[in-house]
Amino acid sequence: MIVRHPTDAPPIVQHWGADLGPLSPEDLIALRDADDRQTPPGTLDAAWRPGVLPTEPDGWPGRPGLLLVRNGIPLIPRWHLGTVSGTDQELETTLQDNESGLRLTTRLWLEPGGLLGLQHVLSTEGEPVEVQWLEAVLPVPTRADSVTTFSGRWTREKAPQTTQLSRGSLARQTRRGRPGHDQPWLLALSDGEARARSGEVWAVHLAWPADVTYRTDRLPENPTLLGAGELLRPGEIVLEPGSSYTSPKAWFAWSPDGFDGVTHKFHTYLRSRPQHPQAPRPLVLNTWEAVYFDHNPAKVLQLAERAAEIGVERFVLDDGWFLARRNDTRGLGDWEVDRTVWPEGLEPLAERVRELGMQFGLWFEPEMVSLDSDLARAHPEWLLHDPAQVPSPAGLSWRTQYLLDLADPDAYGYLLERMSGLVAQLGLAFIKWDHNRDLVDARHRGRPGVHAQTQAALALMAELKARHPGLEIESCSSGGARCDLGAIEVADRVWASDSNDAVERQDIQRWTELLLPPELIGAHVGPPTAHSSGRTVDLSYRLATSLTGSAGFEWDVLQCDEEEVQRLQRFAGLYRELRGLLHSGTVVHTDVRDPALRVRGVVATDRRAGVWTIATVATLEDARPEPVRLHGLDPDRSYQVRVREEIGKARWGWITPRWLSEPEVVLSGLMLDTLGLQIPALWPQQALVVHVTS
Repeated sequence: MIVRHPTDAPPIVQHWGADLGPLSPEDLIALRDADDRQTPPGTLDAAWRPGVLPTEPDGWPGRPGLLLVRNGIPLIPRWHLGTVSGTDQELETTLQDNESGLRLTTRLWLEPGGLLGLQHVLSTEGEPVEVQWLEAVLPVPTRADSVTTFSGRWTREKAPQTTQLSRGSLARQTRRGRPGHDQPWLLALSDGEARARSGEVWAVHLAWPADVTYRTDRLPENPTLLGAGELLRPGEIVLEPGSSYTSPKAWFAWSPDGFDGVTHKFHTYLRSRPQHPQAPRPLVLNTWEAVYFDHNPAKVLQLAERAAEIGVERFVLDDGWFLARRNDTRGLGDWEVDRTVWPEGLEPLAERVRELGMQFGLWFEPEMVSLDSDLARAHPEWLLHDPAQVPSPAGLSWRTQYLLDLADPDAYGYLLERMSGLVAQLGLAFIKWDHNRDLVDARHRGRPGVHAQTQAALALMAELKARHPGLEIESCSSGGARCDLGAIEVADRVWASDSNDAVERQDIQRWTELLLPPELIGAHVGPPTAHSSGRTVDLSYRLATSLTGSAGFEWDVLQCDEEEVQRLQRFAGLYRELRGLLHSGTVVHTDVRDPALRVRGVVATDRRAGVWTIATVATLEDARPEPVRLHGLDPDRSYQVRVREEIGKARWGWITPRWLSEPEVVLSGLMLDTLGLQIPALWPQQALVVHVTS
């Protein structure tokens, strides 16, 4: 990265991306001269190289990076450089505007793997100032002519869409109070249409689990800009003298090797964090699709015993355990065990789960409240809404639930003490933290409240974990509506989707792991017929799909016959055998021509082994399918190739390639990368788990 430091403007990033090697001061001057637009004195006054915070007085005609208002009038700072400090991995600059009393600190830093972070801190010692937005932007070469972003819906999250980059200043925003199922997730520009393994990509992701703006500026006089920032509502952030606003971290990644190169940077960084889960990811059973709200203690206990028989290591009791919670219209906020359902409380279940060798976990939805609850009746002032809109005939209520104002110290304290007490009382190892609705017209003390609510929710998670070392939290938001890098700073896992349809999960898992490594992504085996789609899928396919993440079950396994139980036991053994590789290696994806084919693998860091899932989501186009290349192995090493059939055998027609029937097929890494394996004509919704070892 090459950065200029004007004396009267924020830093200018001249280059980020490909390593230019060691550069002397003379090299930098020559590079500046080679890149300048004109020789002084020139007559052009449009900004040639916008800084990391471009505004209109800089000659920037696009979307401003900063918009402030004071006394109802836009406030344009006149910056003067204060200090510059840093190392090879980090740079921090401060700028002052003495007349307005503003101070801006901008930090740029590199994380392991080459991920680039950018964050601003704006403070004031002058009159109050409203922050309407403060965004992070970096320049991208104009050869980047394609843009990839994401959309989706409930049970179909992280759906990519790639188009030509349009000219002008464009913004993609979410206004749900959470990122949402249709969140942009990541915004990537590429030189031509990027693929999994090829193409130059520049990408940005905002680590903020609430409202966001992703932006591009493709203008005729300037380099293209790529950036992101928190979406703030009018009046939401007003800085009083002595206060500051810190923008969310914006993560930028450059890759010469397509999306897999971007993935590698994010995974390397996330795995380098001190809070990244180090213990093997336990095999989970969550009770939701097994019992829903029908909490029969005897059946739940039988379910726990069957789970232990299979090899489950973490048993999680989902929604329905607390006061009056027989459906989703009552009880939220009353975090007290319902003794009419659990007459002895949850202690006997928790103790039995641990006797069986499993951890015990519990579901909460702390940020929500039902109007039909003791809490809402006792504290209507704790609702994060305009009282005139409660109850709402206009759709403010979502699933008959409302928001609890966590920015209210009393509401926050209530939740902290109630949840912390249950963690200690029941010896909880895990919390599934759900968040099942958008924050519609959120009001904290009469003002927009999304920012304060989000900060308080993250703080509550962090404080619970600090009080209870070893406690893990899963971020679920009616599936994958809140699983960004901001949430994962305090959570240990995300629930990628409420869909356990393994066909839908193939793509949901693939694009969630664009940023998050598989050990952070919950991937459960659901019932034969998915409740979210009505589709019936073979057990072997459901097991193979679960193997691509942090595996588990969400299924009434008491309904399984003996053969199915044995197969689940074999799967549990396979998961325990392979998870060390699957949850530490390099994730690779193969570019294929057939739209019905999915090829995804993980290669060990020493490249001595790899595991691939080769799956179909529909009928293959050709009777002789295309050979599948296995990337990332050592080209000079020889590998034994075999199919792991502990999950059951896939089904196919017409041809059976010899490598599927030979006990020991040995190929070089170069042959597997260049030529690949001829796969059979897999039927729809079938999968092979291919294990290669040195």
